[in-house]
Amino acid sequence: MDATAEKRIISVAHSPDSDDAFMFYGLATNKLETNGLKFEHVLKDIQTLNEDAKNGVYDVTAISFHAYAYVSDKYALLPHGASIGDKYGPILVSKDPRKPEEIPQMKIAIPGELTSAFLALRIYNQDFEYIVVPFDEIIDTVLKGKADAGLLIHEGQLFYKQMGLDKVLDLGEWWFDKTGLPLPMGGNVIRRDLGGDLMRQVSKHLHRSIVYSMENREDALSYAMQFARDMPPELADRFVAMWVNDLTLDYGDRGREAVKLLLKEGFEKGIIKNNVEIEFVD
Repeated sequence: MDATAEKRIISVAHSPDSDDAFMFYGLATNKLETNGLKFEHVLKDIQTLNEDAKNGVYDVTAISFHAYAYVSDKYALLPHGASIGDKYGPILVSKDPRKPEEIPQMKIAIPGELTSAFLALRIYNQDFEYIVVPFDEIIDTVLKGKADAGLLIHEGQLFYKQMGLDKVLDLGEWWFDKTGLPLPMGGNVIRRDLGGDLMRQVSKHLHRSIVYSMENREDALSYAMQFARDMPPELADRFVAMWVNDLTLDYGDRGREAVKLLLKEGFEKGIIKNNVEIEFVD
């Protein structure tokens, strides 16, 4: 191939979170040879990415599994890069101790209607009032009494107790008790119109990036720290360990089964309007 030939640009969109930054470290810092492909990274919050995916804006994007139900015609799931919690997940918290049975009496601050956290909560119980609040303002919203409870995703899951909040329900624990499966939150998807060969090629490089980060954990962590929203390093380390794990490298049968079941339950409960065919790039 002519060395001066134009490289094919692949747009990769993900959230500015330490776990996503950790995963893409190898690619974002040009540590890997990518054979004629040039990866351009776009950072946006997950709610915006979910909306953008409806319009097929990026070649590859991080997405909530809930949102995937609405874009599966345009995108296929990559077999790696997922955030899946095994026996832990989004946490519903309140200022005063409350029980899960009280959810129907609550006004709950949620991080977005297309988030998987909201889908899981509605599978658990649909009878509550809610307000949409940026995920990093949810703790504050509950502390100020603007909502009775808040649904925490991201690092708030690790320090809500220090903020004086109480756990009402861990959706990952509940889901595991109910199904024996992990709770899938988000994954990476790729545009179908890139065609099979290019999809597989891109998939291979993204997988190599995750492997590279895991093998160079300290360097990848210090890179990810700049996206950690003032988290102390030990907290960022715990957060990354929660959401970048063996299931991130490969969903495996349990992970794939969990994604199918989450979307099936959402459909059966009338939360998702269409029955989604789950398809992974091989």
